[in-house]
Amino acid sequence: MIWLNGELVEDSDASVHALDHGITVGDGVFESLRTYGGEPFAVRRHLDRLERSAKGLGIALPARELLELAIREVSAASGLADARVRLTVTGGPGPIGSGRSDGAPTVIAAASAREPVPPTTAVITVPWVRNERSPLAGLKTTSYAENVVALARAKEAGASEALLANTRGELCEGTGTNVFLVLDGRLVTPPLSSGCLAGVTRELVLEVCDVVEEAIPFEALADADEVFVTSSIREVQAVDQLDGRALAAPGPLTVSARQAYQALVAKTREP
Repeated sequence: MIWLNGELVEDSDASVHALDHGITVGDGVFESLRTYGGEPFAVRRHLDRLERSAKGLGIALPARELLELAIREVSAASGLADARVRLTVTGGPGPIGSGRSDGAPTVIAAASAREPVPPTTAVITVPWVRNERSPLAGLKTTSYAENVVALARAKEAGASEALLANTRGELCEGTGTNVFLVLDGRLVTPPLSSGCLAGVTRELVLEVCDVVEEAIPFEALADADEVFVTSSIREVQAVDQLDGRALAAPGPLTVSARQAYQALVAKTREP
């Protein structure tokens, strides 16, 4: 089932306008979250970020109550205990070109079974950079082509994620993850000023662990004793290979972060 503009419909019957701006120019924002036991996790934080992204893009969102209803109704309709839920809001149908119409946005919520995530994974670095001065920096938008290309490069190399620097040569983020390193015994992660997304899982790890936010030279990845990536779907996932270099994974600080995060999930669905 798909929740589309206020109605639950069969996925085969869910359709949007051919000139929807989310399709033609990537004019949209989205959130991906996870359910545990059929209950969506951290809905408030995800909708807070959706609002920030929509404001940055200039999209007027429907009422928050409607968006929360979309998440909960499609989660229940899926019948899945462990699901991946995606909420997408686009600028709606518009003219051919970059200009928007004054019509209503398109709202879509979909749920699918979450694929198993292994406890460790391989990642690579890629030569492309995030522009921390872009108007889209830090926003979760449907303009995802850069991530598609970088992730495809990672898959070709036998990895599940690609890490990117920013224009200043600092570590930024992955295509769909935030990244944490252990350097000289300290757990560090790039600050939001690096241009990285303010990940919900990142935010929660910062709250339950002793983490330092600081600018990290991209080349410092080669000196890291531990590396892990975070996202709503991966949670806290240890990196066991970085550009083919083996890492002891999961290391002690990674294990500690994972346990702290999982304890939070077990305690509440709305941290």
